[in-house]
Amino acid sequence: MIEVTEATAIAGALDRLSNEGVSIWLDDLSRKRIVSGNLAELVETKNVVGVTTNPSIFQAAIGSGEGYEEQLADLAVRGVTVDEAVRMMTTADVRAAADILHSVYTTTGGRDGRVSIEVDPRLAHRTAATIAEAKQLAWLVDRPNVMIKIPATRAGLPAITEVVGLGISVNVTLIFSLERYREVIDAYLAGLEKAAAKGLDLSTIHSVASFFVSRVDSEIDKRLTVLGTDAALALKGRAALANARLAYEAYEEVFAGDRWTALAGAGANKQRPLWASTGVKDPAYKDTLYVDDLVAPGTVNTMPEATLNATADHGDITGDTVTGGYAQAHADLAAVEALGISYDEVVTRLEDEGVAKFAVAWQDLLDAVTKSLMSKGVDAE
Repeated sequence: MIEVTEATAIAGALDRLSNEGVSIWLDDLSRKRIVSGNLAELVETKNVVGVTTNPSIFQAAIGSGEGYEEQLADLAVRGVTVDEAVRMMTTADVRAAADILHSVYTTTGGRDGRVSIEVDPRLAHRTAATIAEAKQLAWLVDRPNVMIKIPATRAGLPAITEVVGLGISVNVTLIFSLERYREVIDAYLAGLEKAAAKGLDLSTIHSVASFFVSRVDSEIDKRLTVLGTDAALALKGRAALANARLAYEAYEEVFAGDRWTALAGAGANKQRPLWASTGVKDPAYKDTLYVDDLVAPGTVNTMPEATLNATADHGDITGDTVTGGYAQAHADLAAVEALGISYDEVVTRLEDEGVAKFAVAWQDLLDAVTKSLMSKGVDAE
């Protein structure tokens, strides 16, 4: 009888996920994680092939101050503004993480080894400013494996097209609705067409579409609980998976069409679905729910470290758990609607709240850095 050690159990669960065509990315970054060697260790031992960040992640990392003292002191001496200080610290972390992941980027032909950094969330409803910020971030990080995150707001859609058209790889974030997801794919394809018209090498442009998962269940479950009927309670924990599975159905449909075929012939890469917000928020659900039940080829699952560790420890990876579930997914969302819960109202609320939460986190980060700079004798503007 073969003894199953902790190490083989870890390798087994994560290797099975990777072998199913799912790229495992870490949804976290900090200076401490970089300099301690932890990120490199996760790449080496836990199949991590990418990193995503967002304003909340940076607020938690930089707001703590740990690992940033020397850079903050240097920035204070220079008398930089708080906005410049924050961008210098966040881009430094992303650059360092990109260097750690560069070998993955090389061996996967640019598919993975990616590190994402988001445009200032206060620009979410300003197209021109988002484009300018995306260009600036790509220049500041100055690494081929960076991805610029642009929110899937109405104003974000033309920004996606323009930025991709410049040859910059983009992570489209804060996608909640199936309709908006199709618009995101369209914006990406339009960007590739712009890039092709400029003679750019399409094979160097990559993109993911970050479809948020757990927040859909949190919002819909809350409404199902209020209804309280057996029919309503039976639907709890099913809407988010249904929504994500139908996003994958849309992905398969669009990337089998004539428009895509022409771009693929020119060397373009598909925009992969990325499952975001995969940490389970309801303790009644299995902590690997949004990993085990969203396994499909050509996807990315970005996980907080707790979810990564849980998957490594007891993930139940049994093959494709998406493509065979389209009929049930349609039925589940229809059942939610039939109870009087408006899908359109829910996803609109989630997009608005997502943008607002990131803006608050960014302001909290600015406030914390302002205090740090002032404590070093500099009046941060």
